[in-house]
Amino acid sequence: MITRPAEDPGIRLRKLTQVGLDQVCQQHSRYLESKAGGVRANLTLCDLSHLDLVGRDLSHADLNGACLRNARMNGAILHCANMFAVDLREASLISATLSRCDLRGACLRGADLSEARLQEADLRDGVLAKPDKDGNLKMVTYETRSTELAAAKMPSADLTHAKMSNSFIVQTDLSDSILRNVKLVRADLSNSNLTGANLDGADLTDANLSGVILRGAILTSVMMNQTKLNGADLIGAILDFSSLARADTTDARLTRSLDDLEDDLRSILAAHTQWIDTAGKVGARAVLSAFDLSGQDLSGVNLAAADLEGAVLKACRLNDCGLMMANLSFADLRQADLAGADLRGANLSRSNLSEASLINCRAGPVHVYGSTVHVWPANFERARLIKAKLAGGNFDQAVFTAADFTWAQFGDAEFGRAKMLDANFTNADTRAVDLGDADLRGAKGLR
Repeated sequence: MITRPAEDPGIRLRKLTQVGLDQVCQQHSRYLESKAGGVRANLTLCDLSHLDLVGRDLSHADLNGACLRNARMNGAILHCANMFAVDLREASLISATLSRCDLRGACLRGADLSEARLQEADLRDGVLAKPDKDGNLKMVTYETRSTELAAAKMPSADLTHAKMSNSFIVQTDLSDSILRNVKLVRADLSNSNLTGANLDGADLTDANLSGVILRGAILTSVMMNQTKLNGADLIGAILDFSSLARADTTDARLTRSLDDLEDDLRSILAAHTQWIDTAGKVGARAVLSAFDLSGQDLSGVNLAAADLEGAVLKACRLNDCGLMMANLSFADLRQADLAGADLRGANLSRSNLSEASLINCRAGPVHVYGSTVHVWPANFERARLIKAKLAGGNFDQAVFTAADFTWAQFGDAEFGRAKMLDANFTNADTRAVDLGDADLRGAKGLR
């Protein structure tokens, strides 16, 4: 059983009041500004549980072995801070900066690190330090333990180049987090949620990812030697399948080959056309979820209301294709040609449309008539539209919440009343497009 500093009878923590902590922070602020009276914060082995550090700048401070359980630290800046073996259980660190922070042996069980920045942070295993009879810290080699992130909340956290080998990260929410080039050797991430996470270049050697949700995740250039992926969900993940050769994928959900279809593709498309033409009386709906259709020519085919969730449609010809109300969530549509396609009311949430052509496509709403008229917009929530071509497209009322338009070419596309909250427009060419009626709250990179 892992023993934490606040629970070890051999360690006495010095309790600080909020007033005392505020004074330390003020002196540290003067230290950072090189002003008279400045003193670097030394909070080693201090009990700071339940205290308020919201927005405080404690860069380069010493917090080794401190107890920050249930502390409020939203927006705090802890760049290069020493937080070795710190207790951060159930602490709130929303949007906090912990870049290059030493968090070896830390306990973050139940902590909320949503949108936190942990670039180059060190979250490897560490050794607890105890004071000897003279008050000096002494390394206790038999208490080596792993950093614990169990049940933590880390959606959209940035952990680029972080060191997380041997970390204990089970049942943790890492959805949409950035884990590029992260060292996760022998880390335990079992049953964690990594939906939409970017693990490009990560080292997962001997890591345990059993039961992990990796839907729509980026797994390019990943090392997977002896990686445990048994029972993992990889539908919609972008990866080189050759990298799975040395991983354990027993019972994992993976993209399937067209050879696994019960009927040939042409017959399935013909039956779907009958299903549409007869309002479902004859034929059958096309269910191609999680199948690999890379490079297929489906131009002009009517796939309205088809199930293509998690399908690989990379470099497919889908120009003038009927995809109204189709389910394309988590679909891989990189480099696909969707010029002139009918995407009205389609679900493209978390799809990857990088370098795809959506020129002159129709992606407005569908009006569903019943006792009341219901407007059903096209859904591109959290879709990746990096370098996508959108000129001439009609995206009236479409949902683009948290979509990525990096380097996208908008041309004269229409986005009337589109919901583009928290969208990323970094380096996008929006010179000819009118976004005046779109909801752009929280959008970044828009010029």
